[in-house]
Amino acid sequence: MSAYSALSQAGFKAYTRDKTTLFFTFAFPLLFLIVFGLIFHGMTVEESGRPYINYIAPGVLSWGVANAAVFGVGFVIMQWRRDDILRLIRMTPTPLPTILGSRYVLALGIGTVQAAMFVLVAMLPFFGLEPAGSWPLALPVLFLGITAFLAVGVIVGSFARTPEAVAAVANCLMVPMAFLSGSFFPLDAMPGWMQNVSLVLPLRYFNDGISAAITGDGGGGDILVACGGITAFAVVFGAIALKTFRWSDQS
Repeated sequence: MSAYSALSQAGFKAYTRDKTTLFFTFAFPLLFLIVFGLIFHGMTVEESGRPYINYIAPGVLSWGVANAAVFGVGFVIMQWRRDDILRLIRMTPTPLPTILGSRYVLALGIGTVQAAMFVLVAMLPFFGLEPAGSWPLALPVLFLGITAFLAVGVIVGSFARTPEAVAAVANCLMVPMAFLSGSFFPLDAMPGWMQNVSLVLPLRYFNDGISAAITGDGGGGDILVACGGITAFAVVFGAIALKTFRWSDQS
């Protein structure tokens, strides 16, 4: 527990002291909300008749949280391995689950604050998002989504050897996934083949679960399906992350 506490406190202090990271974690997704809110203000999706904000807000929210989880742990794992910090930790009784657990709790805290800030801004009169009474059901979806994408970040950080490599690989994964999963553009307005492709992407289920819970457009069954999909991806990515984790660039 002492190792877990020390790693958690160190992670929190390092995170809060990095102003650039704070900006891109919390302000960057809000910029997307503002841009899309200005573009689609007062418009509805022709295929469903629902306001664009019902698609854009949950989609950008889930993408922002997933992005922060991937980048946050990816950079840390790469830097700790490159600077031999992981090798030094390995020489202590600290097991791998303790290391990843400290990053996981930090990611959950960051993601929860991100989501709260984002929803509060989206509820401003200009954007007009009105959360449904089912909004608390977004929390399990949020936690499962963070779990899945944190595992993706561990995989990226285990293979990348430089900050540039982490950024390149993570962006190649997250940016196309955002468009194909409906984070930036409603899936209802996309061609059928793109909707089919989205079914094999974890962000699709993250988007669907958050949207169903916050907007109330989907029932409990839709949220359960989304949670099931995210859980399956979390298990697969988690197994790969544990299998491919490297303590140093030589191992």
